[in-house]
Amino acid sequence: MSSGESSGKKKSKNKNKLSIKIQKKKVFRATEPLIAVLMWGVNYSCNELKHVTMPELLMPDDFKAYMKVKIDNQHFNKNTLPSHYKVKEYCPLVFKNMRERFNIYDDSYLKSLTHGDIEPVDCSSGKSNAKFYVSYDKRYIIKSITSEDVEGLHNILTDYHKHIVETKGNTLLPHLLSLYRLTVEDKENYLLVMRNVFSSKYKINIKYDLKGSSVDRAASNKEKEKDSPTLKDNDLIQDGRNIKIGPDTKKHFIQKLTRDVDFLCSLKIMDYSLLIGVSDLEKQYESVNEAKISDENKLESDHDNFSPTEDTEDTDDDQLNVSVPTPPDSPSSKLTYGIFGLPSTGPKKEIYFMALIDILTHYGLKKRSANVAKTVKYGADQEISTVKPDQYAKRFLDFINKVIQ
Repeated sequence: MSSGESSGKKKSKNKNKLSIKIQKKKVFRATEPLIAVLMWGVNYSCNELKHVTMPELLMPDDFKAYMKVKIDNQHFNKNTLPSHYKVKEYCPLVFKNMRERFNIYDDSYLKSLTHGDIEPVDCSSGKSNAKFYVSYDKRYIIKSITSEDVEGLHNILTDYHKHIVETKGNTLLPHLLSLYRLTVEDKENYLLVMRNVFSSKYKINIKYDLKGSSVDRAASNKEKEKDSPTLKDNDLIQDGRNIKIGPDTKKHFIQKLTRDVDFLCSLKIMDYSLLIGVSDLEKQYESVNEAKISDENKLESDHDNFSPTEDTEDTDDDQLNVSVPTPPDSPSSKLTYGIFGLPSTGPKKEIYFMALIDILTHYGLKKRSANVAKTVKYGADQEISTVKPDQYAKRFLDFINKVIQ
């Protein structure tokens, strides 16, 4: 047989061979199994919803619906994903509808929650044992909640959705984006995904959790020692701090806040707070200047550390996409500071991020009992936090109106 015939046979044999390609699976890299399961669940849900036509009008059954999946003997990526777990997403069409009203769409949402690790954050200043996590790009906060909170959220979800529709998503209420029940190692965990009040571009130097109450409303010494402490009403008064945003901006802000508080009051909800994050731009300029002086060659790296991600979310197209914050008195007057950010008009160059948090406490039998107990303990003339919703709302608004100038 000639060498030409031999090589021809070899070629024909090679042509008939089939190359087997193994389908690539998405790897969810997380620091703990619970978060890996959350990332898996978000990915699964978003991909499933791509095949569902969103209805023009949500029906009552949509507010009771859920998507549930059970995984057994899962061996892939077993270092982070457990072999057995369950994922249940509550009201998937309702939450997707609300995400779109907040101008958050599935592609960017999926990227934020699955393309990098979701890290735990220290928000333990409150009395609850809730755990908090933040997405790798700092856009979303994930909070662990109780089964009672889940029930409370279901009770207000229809009204909450209606409020979001009526306000076109322009609200100071928490932007609720997803609700999951994750069963890992036979333990049920409830996780609520929300938009982060703070921007990733600005370091928060100090936070205030304000309720308009004076009884037991001071941060502990341990909390005050943190790099970015969460202080309370009495701390703000003692510090003599006022939130200076100017009369026109204040008028607009208080109108929006009053509308949202009236909504909560109509649902007999109380014990909510106004979260204020203060970003001191002068301190950040100093740190950037020190970095320039110490090593100009590392300027780009220092800027990346100063602002780990660009805040290019769908709703933030008009945000300043630079690493170093621009002061409020800069020539570019059209700059904005994120969804909840407002520049200071005072002598100090600061940015204030302000929004409502903790809106799931209903004034029921438990809170009525607490009201009686605290009244007996502290006296009827003391500003205790547990009061009727209408009293709470009035006192809350009066206090916020005083501290904002």
